[in-house]
Amino acid sequence: MIPQERFHTSAALDNREAIDSALMLRAQGRREEALRLLYGPGEFSRDLYNLRGDLQLELGQIQEAVGSYSTVISFEADNTYAYDNLSLCLRKLKHWKAAAEVFRKLLSYDSHRDQARIGLADCLLHLNRPEEALACFDMCWSEAAQVPALFGKAVALQLLCRFDEAEAIYERLLELDPKAEEAFSNLIAMGIEVFDLVRVQRYSLRLLELCPQSKIALQGLTVVAVERLEYENAGHYFARLIAQEPDGIPSNDESGGDKDRTTEYVLSPEVVERLNQTRRNVFTSAAKAAGMGTR
Repeated sequence: MIPQERFHTSAALDNREAIDSALMLRAQGRREEALRLLYGPGEFSRDLYNLRGDLQLELGQIQEAVGSYSTVISFEADNTYAYDNLSLCLRKLKHWKAAAEVFRKLLSYDSHRDQARIGLADCLLHLNRPEEALACFDMCWSEAAQVPALFGKAVALQLLCRFDEAEAIYERLLELDPKAEEAFSNLIAMGIEVFDLVRVQRYSLRLLELCPQSKIALQGLTVVAVERLEYENAGHYFARLIAQEPDGIPSNDESGGDKDRTTEYVLSPEVVERLNQTRRNVFTSAAKAAGMGTR
């Protein structure tokens, strides 16, 4: 009969060998092979299950990674590494309520983790609880969290229809990060929501200067021109939109499919036809001018 103490030592050595070999294969880019080494009978090992979860996460096996990190937590309730990665998996799966609970647990062990607080606030936004999210963002204190916390606060205020406050924070964010395209996109959406054409035009032009192919900026400028009955200008911007998606009217998809964060302006069929006619007229005139120039 093998003494119990010797059995534990042998199991620990087996786990260590498996982990070391898996790490070596991972460094060589052989993740599938590395992962296979981490399955099999044996005692629980925090390092083994965390590494298994990491490899599953890297291989896109998100649900399996949830199981690995959850196993670590079931043995070690205060393992912040496992909580951190479990929350990442749950957000990828869009399990916002479960992810929020994991973030709360993580913060109960380490209240100074601003990244966890931002993650919790983001989950609350997805759960349509902007007031709670705003309170979370307000509690962030570190310099590293300043920009994402400001953006989150602005989004929360926008969802609460506190538009002037949201705009002021977006502007402050743009002072810190002048290339924050998402901030411009949300400012344009907010301008359309309150039907402030001056605001829509201003932010659309700024975004277009930053990103000449921005669909949201071109949509914003098309909207402004249509509402002002400036169909030649509208046709110009609309033509640039169509050039990017010739099979149909471009949709406002630059927010990664997060439709609840933006307001889309829908052009009526009559307006679309008028824009198309204007576009055809512009192209015809340009073609004629080019033809005359070659004679």
